[in-house]
Amino acid sequence: VQLQAFGGGLVQAGGSLRLSCAASERTFSSYAMGWFRQAPGKEREFAAAIDWSGLSTYYANAVKGRFTISRDNAKDTVYLQMNSLKPEDTAVYYCAAHLWGSGSSNGGEYRYWGQGTLVTVSS
Repeated sequence: VQLQAFGGGLVQAGGSLRLSCAASERTFSSYAMGWFRQAPGKEREFAAAIDWSGLSTYYANAVKGRFTISRDNAKDTVYLQMNSLKPEDTAVYYCAAHLWGSGSSNGGEYRYWGQGTLVTVSS
């Protein structure tokens, strides 16, 4: 599975961005999808995940209430809508895929990873 994340950019604090991750996989609906992020000098951390059906979503406490993960299985794409962005949300955001997963916060459970897209939030 090849994943391509895009939609990052520079935004002011309080602004919004929507990230997209397109998968080159016709069985995309069989994969749970996750978004992870890595800030400069820090370890990668979980942001959000969604199960294969789109019915169950999971969020890190740091983004809960501000970020929304969703998927369109007809377009083989997962999205991360990010609102009320803060400077501490600055990071490279990665999408990842887990076959038959339920939407884990453990990055080790995801086999496939995209190349990342940079989000910079200015104060």
